[in-house]
Amino acid sequence: MQEMVIDSIRVSLANYQRVVILKEKESDRYLPIWIGPAEADAIAIKLQGVSVPRPLTHDLLSSVIGAVGADLKYIAVSDLQNDTFYAKLGINMNDSTVEVDARPSDAIALAVREQVPIYVDETVLDKASVTLDESGTPIIEEEKEGAEASQAVKEEDLKRMSAFTEFIKTLDLEDLGSSKETES
Repeated sequence: MQEMVIDSIRVSLANYQRVVILKEKESDRYLPIWIGPAEADAIAIKLQGVSVPRPLTHDLLSSVIGAVGADLKYIAVSDLQNDTFYAKLGINMNDSTVEVDARPSDAIALAVREQVPIYVDETVLDKASVTLDESGTPIIEEEKEGAEASQAVKEEDLKRMSAFTEFIKTLDLEDLGSSKETES
């Protein structure tokens, strides 16, 4: 597992989809995860320090976790299957940690409220991360450890990832590494 931080929340001008960009703490690897508008707002509100008169859903869940004597220790984006990310909440209760299934967007919204680490499984990063060079240009790794240099991208994989490809084409990746401001 690699520890990540929230780099930014972006909105595609082409289709108004939201994406949270996680950045690996110790490198220039980025992980874009599509999220819904409500979850994007919930994350952005907390990151920007905006106070709301009544608790939002993620505030409520955070309060419930605390009220039952538990605490959130971490969240982990644990898997990626068929373009769907999966996450776990690491909740400590009675001196043991249980992992609870969650959507990554909800897990991240809780993580910013509880100020706990965000982790991503290495296999997820291998499948979906983007590495940028010093100028902000994506680096295309032609050969990864354990992979054959001649490994071709399968046609079905290209079709399955086409929605991501179209979305990423609409992003301005040049300023990804330089901007720490959250957009919404």
